[in-house]
Amino acid sequence: MKITSISVQVRDKNRVNVSVDGKYRFSLDITQVADLGIRVGREYEEDELKELEEESQFGKVYTRALEYCLSRPHSRREVSHYLYSKTRPRRIKTGELKDGIPIAVTERVFARLDERGYLNDESFTRYWVENRQLRKGISHRKLQAELQAKGVDRSIVEEALLTTERDDEDELQKVIAKKARRYDDPQKLIAYLARQGFSYDDIKQALADQEEEVD
Repeated sequence: MKITSISVQVRDKNRVNVSVDGKYRFSLDITQVADLGIRVGREYEEDELKELEEESQFGKVYTRALEYCLSRPHSRREVSHYLYSKTRPRRIKTGELKDGIPIAVTERVFARLDERGYLNDESFTRYWVENRQLRKGISHRKLQAELQAKGVDRSIVEEALLTTERDDEDELQKVIAKKARRYDDPQKLIAYLARQGFSYDDIKQALADQEEEVD
């Protein structure tokens, strides 16, 4: 079987369509074409074409996963879950179920992202701590719970919380300023603040300080 044409895609100039014996067979990104030595007139056996189809899948999934990673920092677990979702069957417009991406392909993508430095729980944790609810306020305890739920090792979270300039006293004042007007009953406000991970003593002190300012 022979490669009969290689044409640039209309919607994505970085990908090309590859036809075999006059029929479309798969697409590749431009760098893959060069790396794999794809050219018009080259002949392949069926098993070799199947390997190229897998490379096509790898290129597509890697590009999407890279865009996901660059949209904002993510934890390793988040990226792993994102890639796992690609392995699940999905329903297409016709109503039929389309097979997901082979796990072997998503494992290669994860390894490539890791190799190129896009998977870094330390960097992700620093980003999360410094940006999460920056204006509204958030407790250290809640930050820790969120990050551990995202698969970040406890020691990484603790290190980030030790080095941040954010402290619960300032964060608590932000939350009170944002939410106090919604609560006529002080006890309900205290209960809400406690659910946000702030300690009872800190809450009582912050509310007492606020009352002194009003007086």
